[in-house]
Amino acid sequence: MAEPLVEVRRSKRRTRTVTAYREGDTLVVLLPARMTKKEEAHWVAEMQRRLLRSESKRRSPARTSDSALLARCAELSERHLDGVAVPLSVRWVPPMRTRWASCTPVDRTIRISERLRAVPPWVLDYVLVHELAHLLVPGHDQEFWELVQRYPRTERAIGYLEGLASAAGSGPMDD
Repeated sequence: MAEPLVEVRRSKRRTRTVTAYREGDTLVVLLPARMTKKEEAHWVAEMQRRLLRSESKRRSPARTSDSALLARCAELSERHLDGVAVPLSVRWVPPMRTRWASCTPVDRTIRISERLRAVPPWVLDYVLVHELAHLLVPGHDQEFWELVQRYPRTERAIGYLEGLASAAGSGPMDD
């Protein structure tokens, strides 16, 4: 595996803190100018470790393929919907203009917008539970929302998605 590109930026104004972020394929580490080369080496290695850990926590295996999405749906159905919501297929689709996802209960299919590949795993899980609930209750009535509320991060995920839609300037999106 290739050694990651690292760019160290020193600042006289920075006195104590060390931060890092990705800029394309490069890890940028911001350090105080007064740090020694030994301290720099320590902090570069530490920030690489922290960033890798943070990125791997955010990655969801469900993002990798349609079959991984289907497997995640099985787990979520078992955990939150007593295992009774069973789709025949779940697949990633090109970004939808007005929806995060859609479900066709008649043929038991779920489609998830590619726009959701970048959201935290708990947000994707909410969307999957929402669509799984549609396999049991087609509309958005009280029975439907009682099923969806079994997912503990429902309100938080809805807020995240509303913020994402607002930031994109598209207003609220439907499922």
